[in-house]
Amino acid sequence: MARYIGPTTRVSRRFGQFILGSGKAFERRSYPPGQHGPKSRRKHSEYGLGLAEKQKLRMIYGLLERQFRRVFAIAKRERGVTGERFLQLLETRLDSVVFLLGFAKSRAAARQLVNHGHIRVNGKKVDIASYNVLPGDEVEAKNTTASRQLITRNLEENRIRNVPGWLSLQADQCKAVVNRLPTRDEMDPGVNEQLIVEFYSRF
Repeated sequence: MARYIGPTTRVSRRFGQFILGSGKAFERRSYPPGQHGPKSRRKHSEYGLGLAEKQKLRMIYGLLERQFRRVFAIAKRERGVTGERFLQLLETRLDSVVFLLGFAKSRAAARQLVNHGHIRVNGKKVDIASYNVLPGDEVEAKNTTASRQLITRNLEENRIRNVPGWLSLQADQCKAVVNRLPTRDEMDPGVNEQLIVEFYSRF
């Protein structure tokens, strides 16, 4: 599967918030990348602002443009507020849920965990990172020593991370239940999704 393999800390510096790369490197150089450094003062058009928000959200969830647009197209066809439904579809991806539960350190690591078959949904192996969980689904580690040790270690390292209210985690069993779909207040990727909706409406 294709993935982003370019400069990582530059992505965070470009958008002014930590997304990829080393947090320490971002703290040392929090200004945008480029030859003008901290003196750079870019003025963005409405199109540029929408493009920046779209690229930021795409990088946060680690999707390529084709995948990202496919999710948006699904959200646009469904009932409800397009922007909020779009975020729900991204947030309920299996790799994102695994990350939010603390089973992995990052979304990229969570995707690898899913792809390598360490995760079960409702007792069945699901190795597709884009699989969308539904209310009532049970997400758990594969019932093998290797899988449970790996996820238990990650849970210990990520225990300071707060699990969102729409998920119920049973850390001792390496298991969680999806209570419901997340609300907009529970999804805070740091983007203005309305700008993304307006950006795609141009095409």
